[in-house]
Amino acid sequence: MKINTLNNKNTRLYIVGCGPGSIDLLTMKAFSVIEEAKTILYDNLVSKEILNITNKDCLKVYVGKKPYEKSTKQQEINALIKFYAYSRGNVVRLKGGDPYIFGRGFEELTFAKENGIEASYIPGISSMQTSGLNNIPLTHRGISEGFWIITGSRQDGSLSADLYLAAQSKSTIVIYMGMSKLAEISEIYSQAGKGLVQACIIENGSLPKQRKIFCKVEDLKTVATKEGLHNPAIIIIGGVVGLAIDDRTSELISYAANGTEI
Repeated sequence: MKINTLNNKNTRLYIVGCGPGSIDLLTMKAFSVIEEAKTILYDNLVSKEILNITNKDCLKVYVGKKPYEKSTKQQEINALIKFYAYSRGNVVRLKGGDPYIFGRGFEELTFAKENGIEASYIPGISSMQTSGLNNIPLTHRGISEGFWIITGSRQDGSLSADLYLAAQSKSTIVIYMGMSKLAEISEIYSQAGKGLVQACIIENGSLPKQRKIFCKVEDLKTVATKEGLHNPAIIIIGGVVGLAIDDRTSELISYAANGTEI
């Protein structure tokens, strides 16, 4: 790509988190930056409502990644950041959740700075916080004194080995990108003697199309398959899940191991 270069002082990249999906959860700072952007490089999890904030001259370029589908490689995204920063001047790299939680945000910020582009980070509400929107606190006195955030898909596609350690703790466990590893997650907990620990899967958290299920961790695969849950979703494991089960409402979908309502 040929670049009609601007002065370095006019090149800028914003690494922006747009939250779990609902436009209501977008920060005021993120809203302002999106509104003024000249180019937006956006991910798969960015909603149309958030993209509609942009001005009429903003160029919107999709660079998302979907499981099991052709995706934009990170090297290509980096090249686009450099190209548009120098040719248009004000680039927003828009990501779902928070860019610094399994979002490669810091990698892109580092790349920009190494290439003479001024770069800033604007945090977003993480998808793990949709647990709270569903009456599941990540910590609660007497139940959980901490939480682990673990990736279900490392760079080589494997489940993080940290889950073996996390399963032995009393902390809440939140697993991102783990829907293809449900059987393995259940096996790890069962081997640790904790197959009966409560678990929840939240799909499309904060959005009108959100769905969720509750079960024992040993039944994650069975129940998720029965209900047809898929990405994007987070998996929450721990005693705090029981607080939501006790506070169920008419919209709550809860299943025991045999698939009956509990």
